[in-house]
Amino acid sequence: MIAFRLLKKLYLTLAARGRAETAAPLTAKWRRPEPMRALLASLLAWLAAILAPATAQAAVCNYATARGTTGPSDWQTYCWLDLAGYNNTAARSASGQNFSYTLPDGTIMTFNFKVTGAGVAAANAPSWSGAAVGNTAFLGIGGRPILYQTAAGTTTATISAITLTPPMAGSITNFMFVVADAESSNNGEALSFQTNGGGWQLLDLAGPISGSTYPLASGSGTGNFNVTGVAGTVGSHIVGSAGPTRITTAMTGGGLQGIMFAVRFASIRLNTLISGARINPADQFNFRIEATGSGALLASGTSSGAALGPFNAAVLSSTAAIPLTLKQTMASGSWSAIARYRSLLTCTNATPGSTTALPTNAATTSFNLGALQFGDNLLCTFTQTPYPHLTLTKVLGSGGRQFASDQFTLSITTDGTSVAQTTTTGTGSTLGSASIASFQAAAGVTYRFSEVGAGSTALVQYTAALACSNGATSSTPLPTSLDTDLTPAMGDVISCVLTNTRRPANATLQVMKSSQVVSDPVNGSISAKAIPGAIVRYSIAVQNSGPSGVDNNTLFLVDTLPPQVRVGTAASPVFIQGTPSSGLSFNAGTDLRYSNAVSPPSSFTACTYTPAGAYDPAVRYVCLRPRGNMAGSTGSPTGFVISFNSRLD
Repeated sequence: MIAFRLLKKLYLTLAARGRAETAAPLTAKWRRPEPMRALLASLLAWLAAILAPATAQAAVCNYATARGTTGPSDWQTYCWLDLAGYNNTAARSASGQNFSYTLPDGTIMTFNFKVTGAGVAAANAPSWSGAAVGNTAFLGIGGRPILYQTAAGTTTATISAITLTPPMAGSITNFMFVVADAESSNNGEALSFQTNGGGWQLLDLAGPISGSTYPLASGSGTGNFNVTGVAGTVGSHIVGSAGPTRITTAMTGGGLQGIMFAVRFASIRLNTLISGARINPADQFNFRIEATGSGALLASGTSSGAALGPFNAAVLSSTAAIPLTLKQTMASGSWSAIARYRSLLTCTNATPGSTTALPTNAATTSFNLGALQFGDNLLCTFTQTPYPHLTLTKVLGSGGRQFASDQFTLSITTDGTSVAQTTTTGTGSTLGSASIASFQAAAGVTYRFSEVGAGSTALVQYTAALACSNGATSSTPLPTSLDTDLTPAMGDVISCVLTNTRRPANATLQVMKSSQVVSDPVNGSISAKAIPGAIVRYSIAVQNSGPSGVDNNTLFLVDTLPPQVRVGTAASPVFIQGTPSSGLSFNAGTDLRYSNAVSPPSSFTACTYTPAGAYDPAVRYVCLRPRGNMAGSTGSPTGFVISFNSRLD
């Protein structure tokens, strides 16, 4: 125990010292602190041999988390084998070390691993600051994916009895075993890869940290691929062999060489794009790759922030022909339901000649893709386009309400029919229920925004200003006033703000005229019609919706008669007080006069004509003069109605 503690202390001291030394910028491989690194790596390997079990536990493979500046476009399709369970004693024994990996699709891959020659240990990526993998390409690979030399010489690593056992739902038709230069091969260094499977294919290159130099390579398309080091800062090669059962690799160097392994059968990347805008900023999307038969989740991704995508893809490197289902759902915390978006799925295949059936603009949120074929390299994208959404929000301008009880009813209408409506609440400057939020409209249908006063509220006491914006980049014309046509298109997320500002606190009079047929010469008073000879009773209603009253004895009304309407001594005027009362009085004998002038009279005293009969065709104007102070409104307009008889000729 004492020896172990001393050994552990020595190891931690060397590790700290090694980290400090390797933190300095390095411009050439031969400037690295090789003795310290070699000693530290040897100690690490020795500790692993003492402490690790003879047979490695089940392991996994890991994807890179970022492409890097020189990474290949399909960087997410490589699942790198984690060698953290490497046991140097077991791997150098006659029987070797057995590995078992659970791959992302549930496939179990097993093989036997034997090592001879110069010492090696499992290491993190990047293997050093000048290596391509981990610095310029394939960033953030988890675990310890690198088999790294800890001593000078040649290390031979043989992977044999490679077996892939599919999950219950799949079948293995072929697969690709990948080997990569995990270091940087310089002068005097070399790599050699041998396979009993398909000839080595150069899959990708990881670029150097500077410049454009690569080691010499030969043997592409054959069972032997060789890398010969060159001077300078270099990149690395990534090669693959289809369907091997045995891979033999050899590293030659001064104790500073490394290799790494990955496995691929077919790959699929699933992502999402948001077209135009989100309906609500809280909306986010989950995209998932599932096993069709069991529903097991194999890979997933989620949109984030305010960006429209693409996002970090859901990636599956599949080694078994498993039927796959692609799904799109709303993420937790989203405001909208998925049905508020039109989801279109399109897949493309970077591998020519594949017969895998792919969707193109398929309107779906769940698509059964079926099983991939060997070599498929699919990119699938859900495109989310909002159905048109309209929001109408009411705000009050300076001063708030004219009257504390004023409320407003907002409507979105189409063809004169209200399809969404809200009536405000609150008092003063406080507004409740003031928005029609995210009404889902239909593309190509015409809508209008409108407003009416609720209850006794008089909109004439306010000026209205409408301001609209579109969350999407769109050519849809936006309304600048109420009751204006708006025809939204797919993707439009239109928000309009209606600002009502109260007018100055003056008297505000509204005059309305209505008529009712009393009788006609044919039907009498039953179902009377507006035909010549009909008696029609006209009513003139006056309201003051302003908070101020009308000055004493200043109200003067002139009713201009149409040419076919006759009024005379049979007018029989009636004055009806409003509720609330106007506070005015009316005397038919003194406050009703007539005029036969060509132009409207300018005052009550100018109305001097006396009718010659019950319905005198010479009367052109009816003059009315209620007396007193007309009261101002306290929330409900004050008013009155004066009615009189006329005849149609």
